[in-house]
Amino acid sequence: MANHQGTEGVIKVGANAVAEVRSWNVSQSAAVVDDTEISDTWQTNKPGLKSWSGSLNCYWDETDANGQAALVVGAEVALNLYPEGASTGDKYYAGSAIITSLEISVPEGAGMITASMSFTGNGALALSTAA
Repeated sequence: MANHQGTEGVIKVGANAVAEVRSWNVSQSAAVVDDTEISDTWQTNKPGLKSWSGSLNCYWDETDANGQAALVVGAEVALNLYPEGASTGDKYYAGSAIITSLEISVPEGAGMITASMSFTGNGALALSTAA
């Protein structure tokens, strides 16, 4: 059984890696539609629509023109989420997402400025293999 460390994770906007990534997450869910009939003694359900969303945390880098700068509120971007790295044969998730929030945090003193973005999928999230 294979397992991986967080140091392998990569997130890309299209083919461009986002700089200074600290962490990211993605979650998938499916709605449940009740199809219980009046004569049923137990509730029954059908699978409904699927959705996905996530977030990205990084050190703010104003020079990352093709990564962080592309992640502006309201933008629809092609996201590629690599949990185990982006080398040939590595699995990754790919889909179109809309950036729903952006937060820049400036700490007191010598702490690092961070950026956090949230996104919501627009369509399917596909599991692919890096070539």
